[in-house]
Amino acid sequence: MKITAGLRERKKAETRQAVHEAALRLTAEHGLEHVTVEAIADAANISRRTFSNYFASKEDALLYGDEQRIRLLVERIGTRPAEESAWQALHGAVRDSYREVGGLDKEWAIRARLAKRHPSLLARQLANHANLERDLAQVIAERGDGGSATRPRVMAAAFLVALRVATHMWTDEHESRSLGEIMDDVLDEMARPFDADPPTRQDG
Repeated sequence: MKITAGLRERKKAETRQAVHEAALRLTAEHGLEHVTVEAIADAANISRRTFSNYFASKEDALLYGDEQRIRLLVERIGTRPAEESAWQALHGAVRDSYREVGGLDKEWAIRARLAKRHPSLLARQLANHANLERDLAQVIAERGDGGSATRPRVMAAAFLVALRVATHMWTDEHESRSLGEIMDDVLDEMARPFDADPPTRQDG
């Protein structure tokens, strides 16, 4: 029975991924406004009804990869070494995730550009992040970082903003630097107090 249930869940995960990839490919080729749910379902070789069993809209299908990436980060943060601060755990989880991706993540770039061009997609992305923020704050709080009750929520929000800023910088720079390098810079900058003196840049 467990084996059957496991196969069923794996099949569902494969279908979700196939629908996401079809949505991403069609939207990149034709633009969000010219892609229908029916077209995505056809490209993924499923029915319109089956599409509805997995996603509520084409925006949800497009952002599935983004949501899965952050959920994986949430899981990894909980397994980071106990001696790390919460922010170090967040940063370390990002580095581990990016190392697994290996180089430029074109899907991430495509989703970022689409969200910047289409307000409905950006609104859906922000709504997804709001839900993920609560899960992330809970993981931070469970690490017992010694802060106030407010600190985990603020840190979770800051972390998600840092990821979004880094991704936008990466696409604005036309991917001249690696996404991992830019994320390191943004997360390091976010960790500094805004009321502190800025670090002195060393020339040469």
